[in-house]
Amino acid sequence: MTHTLSGKPDAKPSWWSGVLLSMLVGAGFYAWMANSLESEALERFRNQARSIQYNIAGGIKACTDVLRGTASHFQASDTISPESFHRYVQGLDIPHNFPAIATINFAQYVPDERRAAFEEQMRGANVRQLGYPEFRITPPGRRPYYTVITLLEPRYGAKVKFGFDLSARAAGAQALADARDTGALTSSGVPVQLPEAPTQFGMPLRLPVYRADMPLTTVADRRAAYVGSVGIGFSVPRLVEAAMVDTPVREIRVRLYSVPGDAPAPLDQPGGHLLFDSIESAAGRAPPAGHVQLNLPLNFNGRLWQAYFDAPRSALFSSFDAYLPWLAALVGFVSTLLMYALFHAQVSSRRRALQMARDMTRELRDSQAKLQLSHQRLRRLAAHAEQIKEEERKRIAREIHDDLGQNLLALRIEADLLANRTSQRHPRLYARASATLKQIDDTIRSVRNIINDLRPNVLDLGLSAAVEWQVTQFRKRSGIECEVSDPDGGADVDDRCAVALFRVLQESLSNIVQHARATHVRVELRRLGGTLRMTISDNGIGLHDGSRNKTGSFGLVGIEERVSLLGGDCSIVSRPHGGTTVTVTIPVAWRTSSTHLGEFVNQ
Repeated sequence: MTHTLSGKPDAKPSWWSGVLLSMLVGAGFYAWMANSLESEALERFRNQARSIQYNIAGGIKACTDVLRGTASHFQASDTISPESFHRYVQGLDIPHNFPAIATINFAQYVPDERRAAFEEQMRGANVRQLGYPEFRITPPGRRPYYTVITLLEPRYGAKVKFGFDLSARAAGAQALADARDTGALTSSGVPVQLPEAPTQFGMPLRLPVYRADMPLTTVADRRAAYVGSVGIGFSVPRLVEAAMVDTPVREIRVRLYSVPGDAPAPLDQPGGHLLFDSIESAAGRAPPAGHVQLNLPLNFNGRLWQAYFDAPRSALFSSFDAYLPWLAALVGFVSTLLMYALFHAQVSSRRRALQMARDMTRELRDSQAKLQLSHQRLRRLAAHAEQIKEEERKRIAREIHDDLGQNLLALRIEADLLANRTSQRHPRLYARASATLKQIDDTIRSVRNIINDLRPNVLDLGLSAAVEWQVTQFRKRSGIECEVSDPDGGADVDDRCAVALFRVLQESLSNIVQHARATHVRVELRRLGGTLRMTISDNGIGLHDGSRNKTGSFGLVGIEERVSLLGGDCSIVSRPHGGTTVTVTIPVAWRTSSTHLGEFVNQ
C-alpha cells in the first residue's frame, strides 16, 4: 500500500513516530536530570567538606594567634604575677571567643643551680590562695635545667600540671631546645588527654618567650634571653564540632587522623592516630559501601593531618529531588510532541516561505546593485567636481597673477620712481609716495596669499617643493617645530596626485593646529615601488572617541574620500595622549624630471 504525505493512511504511523521520538527524548531528559542531580549533590558534599577543612584550619590559626598574643604579653613585662595572668586569660573570654582552647600555661626556664632558690621562692609566693597546690618540681630528680609550669589557666588542672618539668623527657627537652634556638612555634604532635574530659584528646602548642631588652639575632643571643615558654592545649573534638556548626548536611561524618611524620600520606584507608570521630559509636570503623567519601589534608604546625568525610548518598538529596527526573522526562516528552506537531503544521507553509525569501532576496540584490551603481556615480561626480574645482582654482590663480599681479607690479614701479624722485626735494610728497608704496607691497602680499590659497605656484615645481613650502608656512604661522623627510626627493608625479597629496597635507596640518595641541610634527615622503606614501605624525593629544563621526566635521572624511578617488589607501592611527599618525598611500606613475629643481624660497 502506497502512503503519501497528505493521505490519511500515512497520518497514523507519523503520529506514532512522534510519540516514540518524544518518549526517547523524555528518557534522555530523565537521565540528564538524574546525572545533574548526582553531580550537584557530590559537588555540595565536596564544598561542605572543604568548608569544614577551612574552618578547622581557621580554628588552628586562631589558637596559634592566641599563643603568640600570650607570648607578647609575657615579653612586654619583666614579671608576670598569677593575678595578672589570670586577668589576662579572663579578658580573652576563651569560652566564647576560642571554645577549642582547653588550657593556657607558662613554663619557666630554671637552671639546676637556681633550683633551690626557685623552689623556695615559689613556696613563699601566695599561690595557695589562688587555687594552686603546694609547689614542687615533678618528676623528682636532678637535671641540668628545668622548664617548670608555674602559671596555668584554668586552675582546675593545676593539681596535675603545676610544677611539672616539661623537659624531663628527652623528646620534650629536645623540642623545647629547638624552639628556644629558632624562636618558632613547636608542637610534639602527640595527642594528650584533657583534664576536664579524659576521653577527649587535645593537642599542645608552645612558643618560646625571651626578655624584651635583649637582642635575638643569633642562637647565642636567643639562649641568653630565653626565660621560658607559653603553651596552650586545645580540644580536637571542640575544634571540629565548632567547624561543623553551619554544615547543612547533618548526617555528614568527620574523622580526623594524625599522621606520623615518617609515614606516607594515606589515600583511601585512614592511617595514624584517631583524633576525632563525629560518630562515637562507630569510632574508627570504615563507612558503609553506599556512602559518599572524601579525604582532605590539613597542616598542623608542619605535621600532616587527614580529615575523612563520608555521608549517606540519600542525605545529599532533598525530598523534591526524587521527582525532578520524572518532571524533566515529562517536560521533554510534552515539548518534543508539541514541536513535532508544530513541524507538521509548518510543512505546508515552508514552500511559501521559501518562495517569499527568494523574491525578497532577488529584490534585495536588485536594490543593492542600484545602490552600488548610485554610489559609484556619486563618487565619479565627486571626483569630477573636485577636478573642476582644482582647475577653477588654478585658472583663477593664474588670472589674478597675470592680470592683477602685473598691474600691481607696474603700479609699484611707478610709485617707487615717484618716491625716488621726491626723496630730496619734496618731503611731504615723498612720505605719501612711500606710504603708497608700502600699501602696494601689502596688497601684493595679500594677492600672493590668495593665489597660494587657491593653488600655490610651487606645485608647478613638484610635490617635494610644495611640501617643503607648505611646512615652512605652517611653521611660521603656528610656531610648531616641523620636520620633513624626503629621502627620494627629485621624483615627480602627475599634477592630479600632487594636488591631492598637497590638499591632504593642508587638511592634516590644519587639524593639528586646531585640535592636536602638538609641539612637534613630522612629514615623510617615501617612494615604495609603484606607490608614493606620505606620513604626517604629531605628538598631540590624539583623537577622542567619536571625533571622526562628529556632526559637521568633514576634514578626515574628506582626506579619506580624496585618497579613495585616486585608488589609494588612508590610515589614521591615534592613541590618547600619544599623538596621531595619518598615512596616505597612492599608486602613481613615476617620471624623472629633465631639469633639476633647486630649492624654492617664497620671498
